[in-house]
Parts: sequence; structure tokens; C-alpha cells
Amino acid sequence: MASEILGNVSEKVKNMAGEQNKKIAQLSANTKDVHDGSHRITSDYGVKQNDTDHWLAATSEDKQGPQLLEDPFGREKIHRFDHERIPERVVHARGAGAFGKFTLNESAADVSKAGILTDTSRETPVFLRFSTVLGSRGSADTVRDVRGFAVKFYTEEGNWDIVGNNIPVFFIQDAMKFPDVIHAGKPEPDSEIPQAQSAHNNFWDFQYLHPETTHMHFWAMSDRAIPRSYRMMQGFGVNTYTLVNDKGERHFVKFHFTPELGVHSFVWDEALKIAGQDPDFHRKDLWQAIEAGSYPKWKFGIQTLKEGEEDQFDFDILDATKIWPEELVPIRYIGQLELNRNPDEYFTQTEQVAFCTSHVVPGIGFSDDPLLQGRNFSYHDTQLSRLGVNWQELPINKPVCPVMNFNRDGAMRHTITKGKVNYWPNRFETVPPAKEEEGAYIDYPAKVAGIKQRLHSKKFKEHKNQAELFYNSMSEPEKSHIKAAFAFELDHCDDPVVYKRMVERIVEIDLELAQGVAEMVGADIPQEATRQKHNKKAKGLSQMDFLPTTPTIATRMVAILIADGYDKVAYNGIKAALTAQGALPFTISPRRNKIFADGEDKSGDGIVADHHLEGQRSTMYDSVFIPGGEKSVATLSKSGRAIHWVREAFGHLKAIGATGEGVAFVKQCVELPEMEFSTSTDVKNSYGVVTAAKVSPDGFKEAIKIAKEAADFVGQYTYAISCHKNFEREIAGLSTMVAY
Repeated sequence: MASEILGNVSEKVKNMAGEQNKKIAQLSANTKDVHDGSHRITSDYGVKQNDTDHWLAATSEDKQGPQLLEDPFGREKIHRFDHERIPERVVHARGAGAFGKFTLNESAADVSKAGILTDTSRETPVFLRFSTVLGSRGSADTVRDVRGFAVKFYTEEGNWDIVGNNIPVFFIQDAMKFPDVIHAGKPEPDSEIPQAQSAHNNFWDFQYLHPETTHMHFWAMSDRAIPRSYRMMQGFGVNTYTLVNDKGERHFVKFHFTPELGVHSFVWDEALKIAGQDPDFHRKDLWQAIEAGSYPKWKFGIQTLKEGEEDQFDFDILDATKIWPEELVPIRYIGQLELNRNPDEYFTQTEQVAFCTSHVVPGIGFSDDPLLQGRNFSYHDTQLSRLGVNWQELPINKPVCPVMNFNRDGAMRHTITKGKVNYWPNRFETVPPAKEEEGAYIDYPAKVAGIKQRLHSKKFKEHKNQAELFYNSMSEPEKSHIKAAFAFELDHCDDPVVYKRMVERIVEIDLELAQGVAEMVGADIPQEATRQKHNKKAKGLSQMDFLPTTPTIATRMVAILIADGYDKVAYNGIKAALTAQGALPFTISPRRNKIFADGEDKSGDGIVADHHLEGQRSTMYDSVFIPGGEKSVATLSKSGRAIHWVREAFGHLKAIGATGEGVAFVKQCVELPEMEFSTSTDVKNSYGVVTAAKVSPDGFKEAIKIAKEAADFVGQYTYAISCHKNFEREIAGLSTMVAY
């Protein structure tokens, strides 16, 4: 079964992933295995205990007496429990992470002297933490929100952190506004409502009053804010950094991570339902993929500008609310990031990992990006309150290179430093500062001139051009989703001032969009544009620009709906074909118990479904397949839940496959005049619903070519899955004609 596929390679995967990983080897010194049979329960001070269920008491078999305060084991157990929690992150509290490696395919020595960016023989250990931004640690994974994409590179020269997001821009230009933008997005202070949502008055009040947020909130209303998987979203450094090469030349740089699986998202109804049905969907998806050996991979790219070229654009390259369009500054892909090992313990690794934008290594530096400058202070400061002054000694944060300095003491200090002195200079001349040739970090001698005042450069004052560029570059389905997102968010704002003013802002970007939103939310419908449009587009903004280079269904989850009397040939055939292509088939039936094929002796083993129809929903899967079998289909046809499974998958634009009698069942579920279904051996692909009324056993071959032009059923069906969503179904209006 699918659950076995996920579990049977777990330990092997962990061992393989850790063989050459210096960080995993380092962590092993602090790792204990609860499954080691030689262990016995001890106190924290090492004394073995013979009873951890009963507090020491003055009692007898006949009468319960008082518990005794002298019990050190009881006190310790309760004290430790009472103090298990640490302050959660103010933002990015909800997260999931994994270990992996970074490799360099092409040296970037022309722009940087950093070893990690020049040495193609290296394999650098990494830890990557994904997160939502607004919600608490207990909130749901699939809410509409920006996603954190924070990478810690354990390099030979020290830790380098890229503390990024899955969106390349941010709401604000200056870190001074960070408390305000987060306060506005968090639950409103009087009611503590709503949790992990931007759909409320305060958020959109702030957005209107800060025109600089315009570009970002268009991204936040796009499909980027409801990703299908952490494994299927981009990562961006957001801020502008600098690179310095061996010649002392400086370049400005933006960092990019592009997933090999493509960039894909949920539809909104799907994301809403999963938030309730499986709040852990994203972290579970990541965990299961790694356990199954399907390692997520991203291409690593850089955009670089030589110092002196930064002023040639109509935007300021230091403005975090702006992208560098690829037509102006191409992305140069030079490396690969792979995640290949799950954490051994969530708290000590994923929760205690701490990132700082100020963590850079020689060859990488900072720009005058005002948001970055503030982040450099804030990120270090927040770790002090969350983890304490010695947070960098925690195993997950500790560098793999030697660490030596005269920082001392503080709560929870781990390192024991021998010697007579704890200062520099000292009479022993011990632990002196390093020279540049020894690998010391040398700050770039940048010239600085200005007047001390609270002011940004003139180019920082333009806020609309790139918001329009982004919207113009969207496909028609993506534009439709942005309109629906604005309509949903503003519908939850009950103050007319808020939603009416936001429509005024939207009209500055696109009149037709503003009119559609206004009609939905009850605002005054604008009649004319209030700004001259430039009508430009750019590549790399639409998710449609990031489809996999080769169609793939690897790690896609497919639900196979069956009941007693199912077609065993079709069931086994599609399951084998899907597994051969790296997909994960799951069997769903009216009960999680033995299910028997047509003509199968019920005294036999049958098969046991992974879940029953009420235990999961179609939202958990990328596709639904229904094999034939007259009795099986008759049972499913009488089940409202089974019918809902198919209709919901149809409404969520997912690929649906059916063979034999299963075709009639799908037709029953989504019988619309525009839909076509197979009635013979011919394969019909109608808006991503692939059917074949008659399929021979040899039609379910494992060696297939996933291609649009495939003639066989399996080829066409797997291609439909690889497309992620059938947006033609949505454009034609079919997805809204079926109740789900």
C-alpha cells in the first residue's frame, strides 16, 4: 500500500543522506535514540527511576494520603513540563524544515570570492525552514499568506543565512514600518480575531494608507500565497545583497531558488477546506516526500549588477518592494539545493533553528537596502528573547567550522574555554584577529556621503508600475484568481471606508479588475482609470513560466476509488503505472477493511484500503481514478460521499481518470453538455477528464511516455495529472456548474 511505500525506505534514506554531511555528523554527538533497548528512564541528573507514574506519598493500600514535596523525581517531571515552551516567533511561527545539501555547478568567481559560490567540488550542508508569516504556531498550513523560505548554509567559512520568502518583494521599504505592517496583519487587538488571515479591516486599512504595499499585496492575492506544496514554490532572498570578488570588485545581487517540480498552487476553495481537514498538509507533504526518497530540489540562481550600473533603471535596486525584471537583469543559475533528510526532533531542530540576515561569509555583503539594514538588527535581537544569548551554541545553529572568540558566560553557556585570558590583546598574543589571507571577513570600503535625515531616494516614491507589470504578466486564470481573492478578502471587511478605498487603489492598477471587485464587495463601481497604464509584461512572474521542463507526476498523490467487485486488472494496472512514474497511489473505499475484486473469493486476503470515503476527501489528492467493475460502481453510485469526491475534484480542476463501468459513474457525477466521455476503446480527454470505456490488460503498461500527444489511456491520464490543474475547465465555466 501507499503507506508502505512511504515508510519502507525511511531509515535507509536517513543513513544515505547523512554519509557525507558534516552537519549531521556534528549533530550525532547530541542525539539520543529512544529506541535503543539499553536505555532506562533516568532523572535529568542521571539517576535511574523505577516509577514515573506515582508521586511519592504518605499512603497505604487502604487510604490515600498526602503527596510529599520531597519527591525529587515528581518535582522535576512537573517542573520540566511547566517550562517546555519558549516564546514562539512573532512572525513565521508556523514552520517545517529539513536537512539537505547545496552543490555548485558553475563557479561565480567573476563576482564573488565566497568559497560556497566558487568551489564546485564542495557539498555544503543546509537546513531549510519553510513557514507561514501571520499565523501562530498552531495555525493551519494552507492559509493565504506569504511563505518563509529560510536557508542556513553550514559553510567551511561559517554560517551563511538567506532568510527569504516565496515572493520576491515585500510590503514595506523601510524596517521602521515592520512593527506596523505585522500589527495590522495580526488578529485585531480587541477581539484577537481573525487568526492567520489578512481578510480583515486592519490589514487592508494599512495597505491603502501605505501605497508602497501595492506591488506586494497583488502578489499576496495571487496563487503564490496558496502553494500546493513547499516543494513546488520558489524561494527569493528578497533583499539586495552584495558580492565581492578577489579583485575587490563589488556587485549587487538578488538570490533565487526555482523548484524542479515546477511552481504550483491550490485553488482557493481547496486551500480553505484543507485548512480544516488537514491543518498539517504542507509539513506532512514535505515529510512524506523525503521519507519516500523523492528529494525536493531547487535550482539556485543569482541576478548581479556591477557597481556603477545600479542607477540606470526607473526603480531603485535597493527598494525591497521592487523586482529586477529578468529582461533587464537575467538570472544566472549556478547551483542546486536538495533536501534529503527529515529532522530527528522538531523542537530542537526546526523550532530552535535561528536565522539572521546578518550572517554572511567572506565574499558576500550587505547593500544599503533600508529593509535589509533593519532586518540585520531585528533578526539577531529576536533570537535573544526567544532562545537566549547563547543561541548560536545550540546544536542546530552551531557552525561546522571552528569557532573561537572571547565572548563569555551568559545563560545556558555550553562551550568550556580553557586558558588564562578572556580578552584581546593579551600578553600571550593568543587568539589574534585573522588576516585577509587567513579567511577574515573584510568589509568592502564603500564610499558613503549624505545628509542625516529620515528620507529615501526619489525612486522609492513610485509604487504602481511594477504592480501593473505583475498583473499584466498573469495568465487569464491567474487574473481571475486575483480578482476572486480581492473579493473574498474585502468581503470580510465590514468597514465601508476600508473596502471602498481599496477599490480606489486597485483601479490605479487595472480598471476592469477594480470594477469586478467593486461589484462583488459592494463598493462604488469606478467608471474610468485614474492612472495612465504602461501595458508592459515581464517573464518569470506568472507561475505558468515555471512548469517542469519534462512532464512528471513524481510525488503526485492519486486516489483510486473502489468498492467490492472492482476491476482488478484496471486497479492493479493503473497502480503499477503510477508507481513506476514516481506517483503515490492511495486506495479509497467505503471502509478501511478488506475489499474484494470482481469474482474474488471473500475468504481470501483481498486488499485493505488506505482510507475510507469519510476518512479523507479529494482535497488531499492531486487526482482521482475510478476503475470499472459493475458491482463496485453500483455501490459508489449510491454513495453521496463518493459522488462528492468526484465532483469536488472536478471543481478543483484536477485530473480525473476512469475506465470500464467507472466512466458511467464519472458521467453521472459531472454530466454537463460540454463534457465528452468514451464509449469504446477510444480514449477521450475532455477538460482533463480522461476516460476509456474499454481497455485491454496490456493497455496498463508501466513504461509510458507522459506527453500531450499520447494516444493510450495511461499516457493521456498521466499527462493530465502532470498539468497539475486543468485551467481550460475553469475558463469554460464548467468548474462552477457542479455543486461541491
